[in-house]
This record gives sequence, structure tokens and C-alpha cells, in this order.
Amino acid sequence: MDQFSALADPTRRQILELLARQGQLSAGSIAENFALSGPAISQHLKILREAELVERETRAQQRLYQLNDQTLQEVERWLSDTRAQWNARFDRLERAIAQDLIEGSTHE
Repeated sequence: MDQFSALADPTRRQILELLARQGQLSAGSIAENFALSGPAISQHLKILREAELVERETRAQQRLYQLNDQTLQEVERWLSDTRAQWNARFDRLERAIAQDLIEGSTHE
């Protein structure tokens, strides 16, 4: 699953927000913050791991999760580049509309 598909689910976004606020957490600690079953949270964590949005470290019987900063920075760069492209398009549209209004008012 790609990053954006993984981010589409609100529970997975909430898991990422939790990890951003609290840092590295065990799967059990993450699950305590949700009204979902442990297996359901585990499935969400698996998807986030496959999308490389989180990393998992195993210590004895504990699985610890943390954000994958590199992947999140790549997503942020893509969003920033896309936002800049759309802003440039809207600026061109705004200028074109303004020009049409000016030209239209001179022909009246």
C-alpha cells in the first residue's frame, strides 16, 4: 500500500498523530488510545509499516513503533511541491480573469 492510501484512513492518521506527540510506543500502548480491538490496531500498524510511515523495533516480547521521519519528509516534500504547482496555476487563472475583466470593461 502506498503512503497516501495508508493516510486515507482516519484511524491510521490518528495513530501517526499519537506517535508524533508521544514518540516511540508499544503496540499495546497505541491500542489503549482506541476503542478498537488489539488485532484491528495491529492491522492498521501493519499497513503503516508496509507503507513505511512507521518503523517497528522488537525488544523481547514488545513491539515498539515510531514514525519513519524519512518517509514522512518525502510525503511532505511531495505535498509542498504539489501545493506550489497549484498556487502557480491559481495565480495564472486569477491574472487571466483580471485581464478579461479589464478588457471586457473597456469594450462597454
